[in-house]
Amino acid sequence: MAKEQLQVLNALDAAKTQWYHFTAIVIAGMGFFTDAYDLFCISLVTKLLGRLYYTEPGSPTPGTLPSNVAAAVNGVAFCGTLAGQIFFGWLGDKMGRKRVYGMTLMLMVLCSVASGLSFGKEANGVMATLCFFRFWLGFGIGGDYPLSATIMSEYANKKTRGAFIAAVFAMQGFGILAGGMVAIVVSSAFKARYPAPAYEDDAALSTIPQADYVWRMILMFGALPAALTYYWRMKMPETARYTALVAKNAKQAAADMSKVLQVDLEAEPEKVQPKAQGNDFGLFSKQFARRHGLHLLGTMSTWFLLDIAFYSQNLFQKDVFTAIGWIPKAKTMNAIEELYRIGRAQTLIALCSTVPGYWFTVALIDRIGRFAIQLMGFFFMTVFMFALAIPYHHWTLPDNRIGFVIMYSLTFFFANFGPNATTFVVPAEIFPARLRSTCHGISAAAGKAGAMVGAFGFLYAANGIGVRTTLIILGVINFLGMVFTFLVPESNGRSLEEISGENEEENAA
Repeated sequence: MAKEQLQVLNALDAAKTQWYHFTAIVIAGMGFFTDAYDLFCISLVTKLLGRLYYTEPGSPTPGTLPSNVAAAVNGVAFCGTLAGQIFFGWLGDKMGRKRVYGMTLMLMVLCSVASGLSFGKEANGVMATLCFFRFWLGFGIGGDYPLSATIMSEYANKKTRGAFIAAVFAMQGFGILAGGMVAIVVSSAFKARYPAPAYEDDAALSTIPQADYVWRMILMFGALPAALTYYWRMKMPETARYTALVAKNAKQAAADMSKVLQVDLEAEPEKVQPKAQGNDFGLFSKQFARRHGLHLLGTMSTWFLLDIAFYSQNLFQKDVFTAIGWIPKAKTMNAIEELYRIGRAQTLIALCSTVPGYWFTVALIDRIGRFAIQLMGFFFMTVFMFALAIPYHHWTLPDNRIGFVIMYSLTFFFANFGPNATTFVVPAEIFPARLRSTCHGISAAAGKAGAMVGAFGFLYAANGIGVRTTLIILGVINFLGMVFTFLVPESNGRSLEEISGENEEENAA
């Protein structure tokens, strides 16, 4: 076949930005909003769970989750996410993006609700139930990663493709923000309705029985945005690239795209012939290793290293705020007040640094490219981690705490105006259509392996080796992320078929 490409794919690459593009961003983005809400809202309520289920009568301080329980509650969703990313990523290439897309959303709705329910009132029963349903919640969330990224990359035109995929991922920032805001609203309502003394004044009365409803309401709220999006997801047509290049049905691809995008297309079935033997290579073939092996290593390693830093920062930010005195000592507050303070801190960080960082990426990714943003993000994350860690004692002094929070916020800003967005965008662009969802799923799963290192390792590390040493280790990890970025190709401004080498395959066919 000559180097000409299917008209439907050329039309998609050259299409002007239309209303349907924004609709697709919202539909895919609401899944990500829910993902972030569900993954991060657990860190808001762990201290409340400790007070409710692990307070010892007569203890001078409120109860906290034992290290092994805290690690399980915080990290079990990541285990599910990792499994879901690989499974649904593979399924998305086998069955089609759209057919699998609804399954992941329904799983998220059901498990969000179920994670707020529990068997019995004993600590072991409640924690076991919570962990079980959060694993399956994570499994559904895992599927959303490769499918949302792949669907958006295959719908987008090549001029603004990076911004569209990054905009889907940017909804994660609003999910984190919503988690803090829901915690503030729910805790404020209960605080006003059921006033309680501080723990040091009256340990028994400081945790009201109604507090057991608070954490359940916060977790179950995650079902709402996912449920609202389900109908619209089911109405989306399959992407033209999957239909034409994988399912080999150019006529259907042209018909589907004509319905949603304002472009005139004609079917070209004669161009969609099965590829020559040996050219339609699989994931475990020598051809894949030669063409895309280093690319896959690059996307996996950078996402792995980023998520160690990003998720450990998010999950132990409440401990950092407590260590520097930004959140008062637990015994000076009642249970609901403590939740309110943690929610307020997370909301402030999200509002000032997390959300703006994502949208800086959306605005600039198609102008300065993926590579430059990722390299810059890792560089500044390294700088700010060391700037926090080396003079750590200086930052714990009362006069310098605001400075610490600003510096800590800047690491979040450059994570999101940097590798946290680009590691999501690039794997959706650089692999062939028939392996795109699978390779994105594998890359994302490597990220979640990093998140598990962050969730399990650093919950112990902050207690064992201290916050300062933990921050130094995170700085080194960010530096390694900078090094591995050089394995990842620039995909800005080129068509998906050109980037992945599918045009070359067609020439050889």
